[in-house]
Amino acid sequence: MTVSLEVSGLAFAYPDGHQALFGVDFRIERGERVALLGPNGAGKTTLVLHLNGILSGGTGTVRVAGLPVGKKNLATIRQKVGIVFQDPDDQLFMPTVREDVAFGPAAAGLRGPELERRVHTALERVGMREFADRPPHHLSLGQRRRVAVATVLAMEPEILVLDEPSSNLDPASRRELADILRSLDVTVLMVTHDLPYALELCPRSLILSDGVIVADGPTGELLSDDALLRAHRLELPFGFDPRSVTMGA
Repeated sequence: MTVSLEVSGLAFAYPDGHQALFGVDFRIERGERVALLGPNGAGKTTLVLHLNGILSGGTGTVRVAGLPVGKKNLATIRQKVGIVFQDPDDQLFMPTVREDVAFGPAAAGLRGPELERRVHTALERVGMREFADRPPHHLSLGQRRRVAVATVLAMEPEILVLDEPSSNLDPASRRELADILRSLDVTVLMVTHDLPYALELCPRSLILSDGVIVADGPTGELLSDDALLRAHRLELPFGFDPRSVTMGA
């Protein structure tokens, strides 16, 4: 299979001396859906910000579709890796949904019919086409999060990175987003504290703790390891048994 993302020996310290990553290694194949799990302070955000060059200056390498993340390839990398932040209001700032979704491709130089096609397709994929002319601030949180996903899909990325995609969603919005994410033909890396959502959507999970990957394997197996979860301050909801969940149901 083709490797979408390869991280090798990634270590990073902030200017104040805080070491956030201590040598992270993993690879994700094209089309995989992988959850990145870990307690607060584990280094998850620091890792994600290295994937499209927002952070740099550490040691080790990050490769996206074989290209090293660095100044030379930055424009290409940022089209290949789309990050959907936890708060959709960090990404939605234009007067209408259509203009928000068009912003990235237009900034990359697209115009005319191709730009319209990108916007139409992205909104169709997240079920928000009929809201194209609505102001984003008139939408529900679940709808805004779907539009935020569309703003990234309009760039036709290879890798979609989602930061806590299920946070604060009602059950219906959570299910709708899950259906959308399952339907996408892109590589997905989902950063989440929502362990049942990780189990529902991601066959594989990585656990990042204290700046290193401490576990990498089938999500159901990792979440069934009580000692592993306890050791890295991860907790399942009360009464939830991952062994009772049929994957793909």
